[in-house]
Amino acid sequence: MKRNFLFLALSILFINLSVVEAKEAQGVDYYKAGFPLVAKPLLLKEFNTDSVTRSETSFYLGNIYFGENKPDSAAIFFKKGLAGKESVLNTIGLAMLKIKTDPKAADLEIQNVLNLRTSKKNPDYFIAAAHAYLNNGNIDQAVIYQEKAKNIKSKYAPLAVLAGDIELAKKNVGNACSNYELAILYDESCKECYVKYARAYKNVNTNLAIEKLNQLKLKEPSFLLVDKELADIYYMNNDFAKAAEFYESYLKSGNSNSADLVKYAMTLFFNHEFAKSLEIAQAGHLKSPRSPAFNRLVMYNNTDLKQYEEAVKSADLLFNQSDNPEYNYLDYRYYGQALRETKKYDLAIVQFKKAIEMDSSKVELWKDISDMYNDQSDYKNAIANYLIYERLLGQDKKNVEVTYQLGRLYYSLGNSDKDSTDVKKSALIKADSVFAKVISTDPTNYRGYIWRARTNFALDPETLQGLAKPYYEQTIPIVEAKADVKYNAVIIECCRYLGYFYYLKKDYTQSKIYWNKILVLDPTNDMALKAIDGIDKTLKGKK
Repeated sequence: MKRNFLFLALSILFINLSVVEAKEAQGVDYYKAGFPLVAKPLLLKEFNTDSVTRSETSFYLGNIYFGENKPDSAAIFFKKGLAGKESVLNTIGLAMLKIKTDPKAADLEIQNVLNLRTSKKNPDYFIAAAHAYLNNGNIDQAVIYQEKAKNIKSKYAPLAVLAGDIELAKKNVGNACSNYELAILYDESCKECYVKYARAYKNVNTNLAIEKLNQLKLKEPSFLLVDKELADIYYMNNDFAKAAEFYESYLKSGNSNSADLVKYAMTLFFNHEFAKSLEIAQAGHLKSPRSPAFNRLVMYNNTDLKQYEEAVKSADLLFNQSDNPEYNYLDYRYYGQALRETKKYDLAIVQFKKAIEMDSSKVELWKDISDMYNDQSDYKNAIANYLIYERLLGQDKKNVEVTYQLGRLYYSLGNSDKDSTDVKKSALIKADSVFAKVISTDPTNYRGYIWRARTNFALDPETLQGLAKPYYEQTIPIVEAKADVKYNAVIIECCRYLGYFYYLKKDYTQSKIYWNKILVLDPTNDMALKAIDGIDKTLKGKK
């Protein structure tokens, strides 16, 4: 199964695009359907191999380059197309290039070519002129030529599409789609109508957009570009399972490019199909080794697959071997996580801090940094970063757990072997104060009491003052009420302290009560048995 999927990934990348060699003018078909980027390589091939259609091909290539804001390249193709039968279209194309810079000259050129005897009765030329103005943002002039085309042929699908495009430019989505529907009525095979309808509605009414694309899919099952359009919509709506399904179908068409492959790999990643996403990303890397998108996904997927050593290696591809990567928060976050899991804490902390620089709203990263210092027993830095985390945390997220964890950090510093007595004592006093807050916030939970008891025991390890006594006493009834064996260790800890406390006070009767409570839970407890034996001998000696 894995080999089959890898074969698919590689075949998607290295396929010889046999469909490009088809005799039909697929490039024009794809362009008219609204897929200029897919059409471009096909049109370039057709331009070089088919002299009969070269003039028409030149016109569409010129429009594609115009859309890419490459006027010089657009001009080259429009000029090449002047020698063929579609010289009128290419003349309009050249005029389109100067509508903004020299509108009077552009107007004159368009009027002159449309006044030719061979042009006057051809609505396609007037529609092309309207699009030339519309592409330059001149809606009023586009409407003028729309009306002229309408006088030639009113019930005409391309004209209805133009009307829809004009309405869309005016941001009248409903009117635009009504015109696209009208175009379908005139010509059910007008792929462009379905696609433009879906694109207009995808942010307004997703269900209508999907329904329209499915209608096209039923009519033209071999037109796999509709799968790309469906995939994009599902991706936009975070339905990654559906998006992955349609991207995979579309990629089999052989018309995909690297951007499509990236989207597919990203969709699989968001759908938590990390192994599949990794294979696609690795295949993409083989084809485009300096692509930041593929290199990024290789690192992300390796991290989520817990292949941390590989993730660290692949991070080098993104950060040192990619062209114009434009790093984001997740880049540093994932790299930092991979470093963290390989115990490279200092390097991981650097990456987490870079992630915070990219997105300061990711307050939780301060806790991650604190945790890494904690893992290295560097409690001072752990506390310093945790305090930043606590300060920046939103009020709605500041709960007893946040307070409790801070207390644990102070407790750890107070019991550290690396610090001075004064530092440790100060930390324990702070821990006691924090655990007091835990108790006041959540008085029915035992952990505030038990940790306050442990903290005070650390402040009074010889039990000379009995600082921990009230908190151990308060812990017992809360834990006993749970009637759960998993809390036996806590009860035993409390009773051991209290038994010893009363033993030091020579209150042997009270002391034995606590040692016997331990034996109820653990009949073979050595400390309790020895303590009771010692008390009994002491009492006998007194007699």
